[in-house]
Amino acid sequence: MTNLSDFISKLPKAELHLHLEGTLEPEMMLEKAKKNGIKLPYKSIEDARNAYRFKDLQSFLDLYYLGVSSLVDEQDFFDLAYAYFKKAASQNVRRAEVFFDPQAHTRRGVDFGTVIKGIHRAAVKAEDDFGISAGIIMSFLRDMPVSSAEETLEQALQYRSWIMGVGLDSKELGNPPSKFENVFKRASDEGFIAVAHAGEEAPAEYVWEAIKFLKVARIDHGYHMFEDQSLVIYVVHNRIPVTMCPLASVAVEYFKDIKDVPVKKAIDLGIIVSINSDDPAYFGGYINENYEAVAEALNLTFSEIKQITKNSFLSSFWSDKEKEKYIANVDKI
Repeated sequence: MTNLSDFISKLPKAELHLHLEGTLEPEMMLEKAKKNGIKLPYKSIEDARNAYRFKDLQSFLDLYYLGVSSLVDEQDFFDLAYAYFKKAASQNVRRAEVFFDPQAHTRRGVDFGTVIKGIHRAAVKAEDDFGISAGIIMSFLRDMPVSSAEETLEQALQYRSWIMGVGLDSKELGNPPSKFENVFKRASDEGFIAVAHAGEEAPAEYVWEAIKFLKVARIDHGYHMFEDQSLVIYVVHNRIPVTMCPLASVAVEYFKDIKDVPVKKAIDLGIIVSINSDDPAYFGGYINENYEAVAEALNLTFSEIKQITKNSFLSSFWSDKEKEKYIANVDKI
């Protein structure tokens, strides 16, 4: 019988919920901090890795933004993104639609162009080197003023051809999607696709707001939507994809155990759910490790694992031709 790990490794996948800054491994963080003269409270790689312990979203974000401070020039962002694409390709990710947080850099004096030029250059080289296709999504930090998001959108227009969509992340509670309705409307008018973290730590109403006010094409996390049956029915009926990040959600204690992450519930209800790694450097696993953890905890069949993989392509903003190609490839395994 085929080994579960081997089976998952062979499956082509799309990763749709991945924060590039969340792929900053301790080794690179300390290397960049030393190069750039940034002081961090870690004496060694092991010391830094041991600090990656969280009790909630805020404790994670505090460490996340501390690590981000080590990234300064275009080469830093190139190295960060390229390392992720290389790792993802090794786990058979064929399409990666990745987030970056420009405000986390511009608010500390790093130019928007410095960030996107490094990431874009890495995406181009990774496609040449590994055959992995990338789409770049710019996320607004929801705990910053709307005026900052509006300024960030203005800065992004210069690089419109390199940025596929806009998202919404960071501290959710107290920062509902409706707060950003106007900036998302402007982004839509400029041709950006909309997604948003919603229902991660906040109630189902935040998911409704993301749908109604932001017109999202995909929901990130969405865990609390199961509290509202009418919302679940709407998501299923309108085929709105949902990205889930199992290891991350346990790490920040939304769930006590992987078996509690509602991946199987979503499959059974007909939701187009995908598995993703979120911030893998901090949460202990890239995409294959997330697949394995869920498959083992929920006793998923190979058929169900294949369906999740097909969902990842269905949920992507790739061309229909590429989606059909890779879904057909999944069926051959």
